[in-house]
Amino acid sequence: MGSSDRQNTAKLKKTSASLREHARNKRIARVFFAFIIIVVAFILGFGLRSNIPLVTALGFQTPEVTNPDSKMVSTKTTYDALSARVGEVEDILETLSMDDVSLSEATVGMLTELMASTGDPYAAYYDEERYEKYIKESAEKNYSGVGVLFGDYNGRAYAIDVLEGSEAEARGVEKGDFVVSIDGDSSHSWSATEVIGALARDEGSNVIITWMRPISMDAERGTEFTTTLICSTYKAENVVTDLYEEVGYIRLHQITDSASDLVRGAVERLSAEGAQAFILDVRDNPGGYLAQSCDTASLFVQSGVLVGIQTNDGTNTRTASGVTITSAPLVVLINGYTAAAAEVLVAALQDNQRATCVGQTTMGKGSVQVMRELSFGGAVRYTAAFYLTPLGHEINQVGIAPDISVGGDQTGGEDDTQLLVAIDTARSLIS
Repeated sequence: MGSSDRQNTAKLKKTSASLREHARNKRIARVFFAFIIIVVAFILGFGLRSNIPLVTALGFQTPEVTNPDSKMVSTKTTYDALSARVGEVEDILETLSMDDVSLSEATVGMLTELMASTGDPYAAYYDEERYEKYIKESAEKNYSGVGVLFGDYNGRAYAIDVLEGSEAEARGVEKGDFVVSIDGDSSHSWSATEVIGALARDEGSNVIITWMRPISMDAERGTEFTTTLICSTYKAENVVTDLYEEVGYIRLHQITDSASDLVRGAVERLSAEGAQAFILDVRDNPGGYLAQSCDTASLFVQSGVLVGIQTNDGTNTRTASGVTITSAPLVVLINGYTAAAAEVLVAALQDNQRATCVGQTTMGKGSVQVMRELSFGGAVRYTAAFYLTPLGHEINQVGIAPDISVGGDQTGGEDDTQLLVAIDTARSLIS
């Protein structure tokens, strides 16, 4: 290769290198310029975000509001979801706080308040220990008890009946007394289910119960007294019968899983003994099984709706089976302690014009509570349904009013004015 060729080759290499360097500089300049534009836009964005009318005028969508004092109307966020709010605070504590959070303590405190915020007196959270100790395990134990039939009123256990000759009667426990504590545990309101579970002990075991005797069922406070009772097995007949000349008397203490069969047997026996009218006494009856309540009503009601059950999915009804055992006149005795499924029974007979109700307005406990176990342990109890009378009237917090109002709280004996009126009413209905 000649000297001229070598010179030309050197020139070409130099020119090529110069072009590559120029191109690289242009790319760097473009990147730098783009960076400047982004920074400027970013800075302007902060100013524009607070000027919603301007943003709208420019054709942009209104930015999402993030001010904690503002209200959100879009998807679930910290403004309309409790879980999101808790999650935000939990993240702050985990990343920024010098303090540790007790998951178990926070769970109990938050879920207890969450259930209370519903305004439902029967709604409650049970931590794992409380749930296992007093509710879940009680189903597997033999129940000895202290001679008291317990019911629930606004989520609190009370004595709906005290058995004659029982340990509780000897210690002065009366109908209407509320349970405050068991063995010194007053950390929560005791439900009837919890009380029954706590008293499911071996024969002869001691239990210390503090009671509260209020002025009225709705009173939050009253006279407190403590009893030490011995758990024993008490066997009380769920159905008691009597015959007042031509009037058959049937006392149903609870709506148990055999209530309808027991009432059927009582009607058949009393009919054989000459009864031409009947009294069904459900005073002090705390309720029980809805199906048995309907089956018992079907013994007297030929056809028609017996109860309406209102849930989040709507209202459905239960109807009479169509097979009755008597068409004789019927009087139902009720009082302020007649509750829940017992009220369903009363309403079914009254609304279908099958019975005359005598006594006092019932308790008005027309709701259904469900216990649902949680995946992380424990459970929640909540109201899942409301009972309606066959004519669609509310029972909850209203009760069933008697057709013939008679005061007094003496059930049984010569001073039982309500029973005397019921007997006279039944006799007047005999053709």
